[in-house]
Amino acid sequence: MKPTLLILAAGMGSRYGGLKQIDQIGPSGETIIDYSIYDAIKAGFGKVVFVIRRNIEQEFKEVVGDKFTGKIEVDYAIQEVDVEIDGIDNLPERVKPWGTGHAVLVAEHNIDTPFAVINADDFYGADAFRVMASFLQDLGDTNGNEFSMVGYILQNTLSDHGSVSRGVCGADENGFLKTITERTDINRQDGEISYSEQDVKVKLAPDTIVSMNFWGFTPSIFEVLRTQFKEFVAQNYENPKSEFFIPLVVNHLIEKDQATVKVLTSEAKWYGITYREDKEIVGKAFDNFVKQGEYPTPLW
Repeated sequence: MKPTLLILAAGMGSRYGGLKQIDQIGPSGETIIDYSIYDAIKAGFGKVVFVIRRNIEQEFKEVVGDKFTGKIEVDYAIQEVDVEIDGIDNLPERVKPWGTGHAVLVAEHNIDTPFAVINADDFYGADAFRVMASFLQDLGDTNGNEFSMVGYILQNTLSDHGSVSRGVCGADENGFLKTITERTDINRQDGEISYSEQDVKVKLAPDTIVSMNFWGFTPSIFEVLRTQFKEFVAQNYENPKSEFFIPLVVNHLIEKDQATVKVLTSEAKWYGITYREDKEIVGKAFDNFVKQGEYPTPLW
C-alpha cells in the first residue's frame, strides 16, 4: 500500500503578505507544492490530501489541485476554527487557527494509510521524500505507533529577513526523538542564533537539529490527536491565541512511552518562504536545480 502525503496549506501567510501556497516560484511558473508532489510521486506516494480553508478552496483547486489529475489521487480537507471534530462540542469563538495538530486532525476521514505531513510553503528536497517514503513503506499496513520525522540543521533553515519558529529536537544515541520543543522568534544576529523566551534571548547551537514539520505517522495518530485536542480546548478555552502544535502531541507520546519517533537524516537542503523577500532566494535555487538536471522545466 502506497503512503499518503498530507500537505498543510491552510496558513494565512500573514507575514508573507499573500497566499504564498499558490505563488509561482519556479522557472516555468511552478509553485513549491509542485516540487513537493513531483518528489513525492517519484518516491512512491500514492495520494495527496490538501488541508485548506473554505475561502481559498475554489482558487486552490483551479490553480493547484486540478493539475495533478491523472498523476496522483487528490483529496481535500477543510480547516476552520469551527470545523466539527468527533467527540468535541462547544468550541470557543476565535479568529486565529488552532495550529498544525488541528490541521492534521481535520484530515482524519481522508487518510487510511501510513502518511507524511509537510508544510505547503516549504521545499524539503527529493532525498527527504525518499527516506520518508522508505520508512512508511517498511511499516506495511501496520497501525502502530512507530512514527518518524526528517531532521534539518538549524542554521540551514533560517530566513535573512525576519524571525522563524522551529521545533528544536533532542535525540538519543540510536536516533530516536526524545524531546521536541516549539521555539518562536528564532533569528540570527551578530553571528549568533537565539530564540526569545519571556523577553529573554536564549542561544541555540547552529547545528541543532530542528523539525520543519515533515512527519511520518500511521492512522493511529488521529485518536491521540483527538484526545489531546479535546484536553487542549478545555485548558485554553479563554486563550484565543493558543495553538495546538504537532510537537505538543509528539512530546506527550514520547513522555508516556506510547510511541517511538525515528529522526530520519537526509542530504536534501531545505528552502522556505516565510517572508516575501525569501522568494528571490528560493527562485534562484530552483533555477540552479533545473540547470543541474535535478528537475525538468516545465515540471509537468
